[in-house]
Amino acid sequence: MTNKLILITAPSGAGKTTITRFLLARFPEQLAFSVSAATRSARENEQDGVDYHFISADSFRELIAKDAFLEWEMVYEGKYYGTLRSEIRKIWDKDMAPLLDIDVKGAMHVKQQFPESSLSIFIQPPSIEELSRRLRQRGTESEESIRARIDKSTFELSFRDNFDRVIINNELEKACREAAEMVEDFLKQ
Repeated sequence: MTNKLILITAPSGAGKTTITRFLLARFPEQLAFSVSAATRSARENEQDGVDYHFISADSFRELIAKDAFLEWEMVYEGKYYGTLRSEIRKIWDKDMAPLLDIDVKGAMHVKQQFPESSLSIFIQPPSIEELSRRLRQRGTESEESIRARIDKSTFELSFRDNFDRVIINNELEKACREAAEMVEDFLKQ
């Protein structure tokens, strides 16, 4: 495999993490999850170094100054997320393709750096109303946080045409199958 990257992006609540997990299980010998760095607190079932590298905002800013990130964003006020270059190299060294589950801006930035060796897939919710329902159903965030995510999602949907493929996640099983077909074709190239 020649340093390929797979980018899965979507507005929050569209299903990208579930589809990412499906792809990792479907292609265990070819894909490895790229663990992003984040300054937010871990959610109840998240583990440091597995779901994210949870670090302080100060440490994150130090890594930015050292050019340690392939991409990074302040996704919400004071909350940074990014992809460490070392994480990508570690996966490539295992002769696998990193699978990045990242926000829309970050995915566009990585796609610009690797236009020929990356596959970018945008997961679109069936509607903003359905997205809102899914976010509320999670029960992990305040109403204010949900409203901020909905506003951001509406903006992010306007960038869907910047990605190689778009999957409308109306039915999760079908969306997972579509993503697997796209990834399988890309890995064969």
